[in-house]
Amino acid sequence: MKRLVSLVVLCGLTMPAIAAPSYLTRDGRGGYIVTYDYTDKAKTGWYVGARADLNLWNWKNKYSVDDDLTNVNINSDSDKYSFEPTFGGSAFAGFRFAYFWRAELEAGYLGYFKDADGESDFTMQIPYLTANVYYDFVNGLYLGAGVGVAMPITTLDLDATLATTDGADRTKYGVSPMAGIMLGYSYELDHNLVLDIRYRLAGLFGADHRISMWDSDGVPHWFQNDIDFILDNSISVGIRYEF
Repeated sequence: MKRLVSLVVLCGLTMPAIAAPSYLTRDGRGGYIVTYDYTDKAKTGWYVGARADLNLWNWKNKYSVDDDLTNVNINSDSDKYSFEPTFGGSAFAGFRFAYFWRAELEAGYLGYFKDADGESDFTMQIPYLTANVYYDFVNGLYLGAGVGVAMPITTLDLDATLATTDGADRTKYGVSPMAGIMLGYSYELDHNLVLDIRYRLAGLFGADHRISMWDSDGVPHWFQNDIDFILDNSISVGIRYEF
């Protein structure tokens, strides 16, 4: 009798260990039915990412000099640039709210441009910071708009045979309001990674850049470059990670 009780107790203790898992149940034919209780990982709404850009700049440089230099090789003139390509990029962080809306802070670089004329070398580069808002459609397309500030940096180097320039003036750091509208497409690569393709039309104002210089007789002169409105067409490909 004691042996029978011990056997019953032993079977009771070992049965839970050898019982089928909770997601397995037996059917009427002796087989198993597998039931998955899968709960998707909830996202927090926050995301981060980065983009690589091809930027096409459109603007005009207006050159001017003081009256005493109009009879030398430095002349008042203007250069118009259309769809000049530069390469840039950006990093961003944002938050999704109300399901279809996203707010984002973006720090980027529109690229570096250089042009060598007969009398001067001109370069311009444009870092920027914008706050963006997007509306996501259910088919992956999205629309957006952003406002912020750009910081165009221009450098002018004049022909040393014409005049001696003040080296402190050769680089100008500007600050300009910047605004843009965006059209893009998002594609989920997996639960957290999203491919982001975006077109942006953005505008900002350039800076006026004046250089002080002296001729061979020590007479002071000036040379100025005025940059008007800059229109940028940007095509970017990026990745964002959604937490």
